[in-house]
This record gives sequence, C-alpha cells and structure tokens, in this order.
Amino acid sequence: MPVLKDAMPLMKEPHPLPQTPLPWILPSLFAAFNVVLLVVFSGLFFAFPCRWLAQNGEWAFPLVTGLLCVLTFFSLVSLNFSDPGILHQGSNEQGPMMVHVVWVNQRAFRLQWCQKCCFHRPPRTYHCPWCNICVEDFDHHCKWVNNCIGHRNFRFFMLLVLSLCLYSGALLVTCLIFLVRTTHLPFSMDKAMAILVSVPAAGFLVPLFLLLLIQAMSVSAAQRSCEGKCRYLQGYNPFDHGCASNWYLTICAPLGPKYMAEAVWLQRVAGSDWVPIQNLHFPVCPSVLSPPAPTSESPQTREGSLR
Repeated sequence: MPVLKDAMPLMKEPHPLPQTPLPWILPSLFAAFNVVLLVVFSGLFFAFPCRWLAQNGEWAFPLVTGLLCVLTFFSLVSLNFSDPGILHQGSNEQGPMMVHVVWVNQRAFRLQWCQKCCFHRPPRTYHCPWCNICVEDFDHHCKWVNNCIGHRNFRFFMLLVLSLCLYSGALLVTCLIFLVRTTHLPFSMDKAMAILVSVPAAGFLVPLFLLLLIQAMSVSAAQRSCEGKCRYLQGYNPFDHGCASNWYLTICAPLGPKYMAEAVWLQRVAGSDWVPIQNLHFPVCPSVLSPPAPTSESPQTREGSLR
C-alpha cells in the first residue's frame, strides 16, 4: 500500500534465530551444572585459602568474599527461575491479515504476527525458538541459565554479571594474597586449592568484564543484543530517552503486572461482524491513534470506530 510506505517506515525484524530443537533436559542440565560449579569452587575457596587467612586474623577477606558469594548465588538462582516477560498465547480467531500499528516516540511500528503464539507482537517482542515463547523487550536467550533475558529479568541479568565480576576478582585477589603470604611455607593442600580456584577465576574475569561493559553501553543507548546497529532508520532510536532515563527505565522503573490470561482477551473478537480490513489508511501522527472520547453511540458503532 503506497499510503503505508509514505506514512510509516516499518521496522525490520532481526535475523531469525536457528530453529534447531534441543531436548529440554540438556539445557536444564547445563544450567544446573553452572550452579553446582559455583558451589564447588566457592566451597574449595572457603575451606582452604580463605580458612587459613581467617585463622591468621585476616577476617576482611572471608567477610567480603562471603557477601559477594551470597549475592552471586542469589542472582544466579533468581535469574534461573525468573519470568522474562512472557506474553501468553493468543487466539486463532484473529488472523495475521489484521493490521495493527502503534506509535513510539513519533515512530510507527506495524505489529508482527507470531504464527506460533497467534497474536500480534508489540515492538521489541520476539519469539524465542529455544523456549518457544514470545518475550517482551527481548534481549537474548542465555544458555548459562537456560532462560530468556527480557523486560522482567534484565535487571537480574545485570546484577548477575556485576556480582560475578566482583566475586571472580575477589577470589583471584584473595588467592594471590594467600600465595604471597605463604611463600615461606612448604607446598600444601591449601596452596593447591588456591591455585585451582584462581585459574578459573582469572579465566572468567576478562570475558565477564567485557560482557558487563557491552551491556552497560547497550543500556545507555537503549539497544538490545538481538538488534543490529542499523536497525533504526537514519540512526534514530525511538526507544532512546537519554542515558539517565534509559538506566532508570531498565533498572529502577516498576515492572508492572504480569501479562497473564488478561492479555489474551485484549486480542479476542469483539463481535460476530469482526472482519479483516483490507484498505486501511493509517494516520500520520500519534494523536490520531488516541482512543476516542466516550459518546452515546451504540456498541456496533463503537466497535466500528475502534477498527
């Protein structure tokens, strides 16, 4: 439709993720293995080098590392069982021929139809092929926790990456200080465990820090990992409200109620005369899309105006 092309530059969808199905038990076991790995290395650290430092009056190391361990474990478990912002399946009564348009900061979005969930996806909502769900404000699917990262758990993801960076750095520094303090002592089990813990801590510290830096830059620019840099026309991002506002909306803003079954009723058929609109002329300004003022019209007239 020429009117649609002139009035609204439609946003392109990101490249579809691979549709290779995997048994559900494999990602779950991998996520559980990560939790066990964190517990095992933390146990070795607190049982050997950290214990020696505490016995020799260095109580600051077990206190700091203990608090970081609790924070890391809490954020990891919370992210594993969190709701990323699932939009539940809609109704087959409304087909993909219906056209829905929303405005975001003077930019029009034509809502894309999800064939598996049977509803028109809001902007920045994508279908995860691994979880087989549509997630609001989708960022990526994290295989380390076997969960999607979206609107409702992105702050838990940032907390996990930050706590892992701090915890890995604290483990590495503590083990190095322990090895320096015990250079005059013969090789023992405490030294062996300190080396065993410090090697993976140093190996994970650099990629975790880079991931934290990349995510911080994405939040500041109101971007998502699944979106390319050239996604928005002419370099204009309609979701960008400024660096400070972007951080507030991502980390501190209220999440709102969950989209349970009520979201399905918003897209159900209002009456038996509901038919697809073939020739739809879209408005050219957001004010036209505002809901009409209540009048004394009949229900049939109000349904026609809403369409």
